[in-house]
Amino acid sequence: MQGRLSPPVGGRIQSFPVDTWRDEFPRAREAGLDCIEWVYEVDTEAGNPLATEAGVAAIQALVATTGVAVGSICADFYMQERLVGDDGVPRAAAVEHLRRLLQRAAGLGVRYLVLPFVDESSLQSEAQLAGLAKVMTALLPKAEEAGVELHLETDLNPARLAQLLKEVSQPFLRANYDIGNSASLGHDPVEELTLLGPWLGSVHVKDRLLGGGTVPLGTGAADFAACFRLFRQSHYRGPFILQAAREEGMSETDLARRNRRFVQNQIAAVTAE
Repeated sequence: MQGRLSPPVGGRIQSFPVDTWRDEFPRAREAGLDCIEWVYEVDTEAGNPLATEAGVAAIQALVATTGVAVGSICADFYMQERLVGDDGVPRAAAVEHLRRLLQRAAGLGVRYLVLPFVDESSLQSEAQLAGLAKVMTALLPKAEEAGVELHLETDLNPARLAQLLKEVSQPFLRANYDIGNSASLGHDPVEELTLLGPWLGSVHVKDRLLGGGTVPLGTGAADFAACFRLFRQSHYRGPFILQAAREEGMSETDLARRNRRFVQNQIAAVTAE
């Protein structure tokens, strides 16, 4: 996840690294990572190269020279500039902004865009869910034209999320699965991934305490063995995006390298079963 290969800004665990985004490409290569999931947020939009054609060209040049791809975007922008209001009514300005971001994403060759509906953007009512279904139905033809999938990251009950995905029923709408967030909410990964398996589009690798915050991989409530077994059973072939806790006394690159090995060990364990 972009920003995790740079020192934290303002004490935040993750943000777009305005001053160091270029440096993250060689650091990712050094850590043995194949791709970066780009972060797009409100506060740093003016300094985000994804906002301009020239900036997209600069990103493409770094992809070409380092071999580290930008395969996805985490659109934290819409956690603040929400796509659906409290009353469930789509917010036209935010929806139009997302249409433009899809165009930029297509120009960069991005495969999917993650839309977070967690924390302050959590979906709290059936009216909001109906509004989101309306927004997705309107946007998905544009997403398909751009060749960019939309992945929903939510804290919904897994059965309700599966129902929403089934209602919209469009192959370019899929689910993002955040291992740590689900563990923190106390969701059963077997139930959740069995329900969401047909729509599983992307995975964030994180560990959290039950009802608590992010902790180093393997030290929290996440059942990684069960999750990776179910990823394999659902024939998941997408990337595993590291969104793990920071640790004092270890460089961002060294930590990314260690977390990469953690994921590779999980894959190896289920492959050997």
